Amino acid sequence: MSASPPSKNALAKLRFGPFDEPAMARFAADMARMARPGECLALSGELGAGKTSFARAFIRALAGADGAALDVPSPTFTLVQSYGTNPPVTHFDLYRIAGPDEVAELGLDDALEDGIALIEWPERAGDTLPGGTIALAFWEAVTDAGADARTITIDAPDALFAARLERSLAVRALLDRAGHGDASRSPLTGDASTRRYETVTDGSWRAIIMDAPPMPDGPPVRDGKPYSRIAHLAEDIRPFVAIGRMLTGAGFAAPGIMAVDYNAGLILLEDLGDDAVLDAARQPIPARYETAVDCLAAMHATDWPREIALEEGTVHRVPAFDIGAFLIEVDLLIDWYVPRVTGAQASTEDRHCWHAIWTALFASVDAGPKTLALRDFHSPNIVWRNDRTGHDRVGLIDFQDALWTHPAYDVMSLVRDARVDVAPALQDSLMVRYRAARHAADETFDGGAFDTAAAILAAQRASKILGIFVRLDERDGKPGYIAHLPRIQTYLRQSVTHPALADLGAWLTARGLLDVTVEPR
Repeated sequence: MSASPPSKNALAKLRFGPFDEPAMARFAADMARMARPGECLALSGELGAGKTSFARAFIRALAGADGAALDVPSPTFTLVQSYGTNPPVTHFDLYRIAGPDEVAELGLDDALEDGIALIEWPERAGDTLPGGTIALAFWEAVTDAGADARTITIDAPDALFAARLERSLAVRALLDRAGHGDASRSPLTGDASTRRYETVTDGSWRAIIMDAPPMPDGPPVRDGKPYSRIAHLAEDIRPFVAIGRMLTGAGFAAPGIMAVDYNAGLILLEDLGDDAVLDAARQPIPARYETAVDCLAAMHATDWPREIALEEGTVHRVPAFDIGAFLIEVDLLIDWYVPRVTGAQASTEDRHCWHAIWTALFASVDAGPKTLALRDFHSPNIVWRNDRTGHDRVGLIDFQDALWTHPAYDVMSLVRDARVDVAPALQDSLMVRYRAARHAADETFDGGAFDTAAAILAAQRASKILGIFVRLDERDGKPGYIAHLPRIQTYLRQSVTHPALADLGAWLTARGLLDVTVEPR
């Protein structure tokens, strides 16, 4: 596949191909994965130029696993053929209409309300097609070998469509460089971040694409810095690559990295599998959580470097979990959870008191030992590898935001898992197991000091998560996270029973924040 260089703002009248039939089907499938409801694709070209073949591959890609067996006839005689794919797609053939005024009768507007329209012979619609229609022109070509092929020119006036197409082409180019340019792609469920994932298969070979475009700086929120900079969130893929290679180099089960496009923010990753540490009812499997705790104990006994060099000349330094990051995270509770629960913004006095409490708690944690913390070590980010042994059974898939902080951080991320209920008895047994493993490796390990830090960091994480889950509902339109709030409230109540958190418990109780029902908006 070839194309002229894209412009900075749009992919206008770019030529792709020449394609043989399988390559055409891959190109159509890649376009289908990035098309969105409301978009109209007009397919023009002479008879036999490949329009219907393109449409068939496009529709089958949207049909997912059942697509290969889906019957996709040409709508030459029916004029319209609709498919209940995700999103829905409607295939129009205007060859037999008498004039542009008949287009409205075919239901194009209805089709675009929640789906995608593919239109063959669009020139017969005159100027009745919607503004922003993406035009694809097909024609026959002959390769150097003399074989029949097809070429496509795309005119995409919509800059957003053009940007998605450019990104899809970048994924395909990464697969080409890795020797798997013929691989099939299918979307994977994402997470609460802006990252996207795809499964790619090529025969028996299977891998994962992580699509994480560089994060632009947001507006300044404190001291002239954006939130991501203060909280030490990864702004590109370099931290993920650096930490992943460091983990695998030390014998831990992070995914192998097969290919990287640093500028685009794309990584081709080893697929660690899809087994979890939860059972079919989404409850913790104790033996797997125990192995995960053993893995953490081994990680915390490892002497990690703070700086990791990358092959393209940069060096990633694992950031410290400093007071700025610590406070801006707990402020998520003040900024989002408090107004949701109380109906009013926190007062200036409340904020001062909140910061004073947490500043003292941070000093206690910061005085303790430090290690690498993956930051989100809980069930969604742990892959169970039953065919392995030891801590190699614990697949690690989310660590781009890793920090340098107290070892209790990741332990409490697992023991007080934000996504599932961890029974108090299992929490206790996991803590006992971790302390025993650490003491066996180091007789100077202080279990009492560890428990204090664990209570503080568990409360810090719970405060942050309460704010994030409300923000996901209010700002991002993701109400499903509200269902997790009762669990996080329970964890926070557990944490503030520790004597070191008495002031925090009193502050939360006085404002009625520990036991309140929050409904989705």
